[in-house]
Amino acid sequence: MNSRPITPGPDSAIRKVWRLPIADAVRGRRALWWSVGPDGELAVLLVHRRHLNPRRYVKGWPGWGVDAPFTGELVVIRGQEEQRTPVEDIRYRPRHLALLPDSRFLLVSGRTFRTAEGGAWDPNAVIYSASGTPESEFCIGDDIPALVTDREGGIWTAYGDEGIYGGHPESGGGLAGWTAQGRAMWLPQGRLPDAPLEGLTAATEGERVWLAWYSGSSRGGTFLSRITPSTGEVTSYRSPVRQPDGFAARDGRAVFTVRDHNRRSTELIRARLDGDAWTVTDRRRLRVPGRVVMYCGQGRDGSLWLRAADTWLRIQA
Repeated sequence: MNSRPITPGPDSAIRKVWRLPIADAVRGRRALWWSVGPDGELAVLLVHRRHLNPRRYVKGWPGWGVDAPFTGELVVIRGQEEQRTPVEDIRYRPRHLALLPDSRFLLVSGRTFRTAEGGAWDPNAVIYSASGTPESEFCIGDDIPALVTDREGGIWTAYGDEGIYGGHPESGGGLAGWTAQGRAMWLPQGRLPDAPLEGLTAATEGERVWLAWYSGSSRGGTFLSRITPSTGEVTSYRSPVRQPDGFAARDGRAVFTVRDHNRRSTELIRARLDGDAWTVTDRRRLRVPGRVVMYCGQGRDGSLWLRAADTWLRIQA
């Protein structure tokens, strides 16, 4: 495969969008959870290092443990503008940040537990107002490696094996869609080509949502499921890339990334949809500005957003 450095520019298919300002880093702020909204706005939650403690065996920003409750600052980047909102009294460690309509946002822990045998599941999702005030909390399943929100505020989740086999009713289907009130509005109900074992990444394409996952059966592999929220229709395809970190699609074209874990490079794969199958059209290795670790990719309307350390890149499908 070819190797080349990224050279961001206005005419490039790969552009550098934002980097954590040096002033924030000097003041001890660390960029942790992040997401991209339906209008292409980047959101990053900053937390001061006094709330953090490193975990020895996890590389990069996911390795920072957090002492709850803690205070953070939500930075939303739209073009050249930054909007900053303090978020106080965050009571548990999130795994996901997601944007909702009306400038609200969502923080979600990857895990939830029952307080007693047969009892209710603990809340693991909190919706915040535009001013950073908690509005509501609810449970959206257990063991959530991938999550994305759609244009109408629906929340889409893909689960890991501990959630699928852990007894939570919605997690057991492998994929799910939720309202912003925490009500399950979509479940696979036997419409997937195989039983999911692990969610991988998520993307949106206009009104539709894509969830990438893999199965553990002998006939399985990696799949891309495209869901239309308004009708509940789902179409699944075999992925041309095994277990991608990031994925974006637009008009029958797709781009994928597969990281070299904790290295300053990633594999970039392009594909097109021929009938009912994706075909790889280009494959190369890219050097990027920082080390690439877990939770590094999210797709929005044909753009794959890739995090490399504290730099965010946008790659067009």
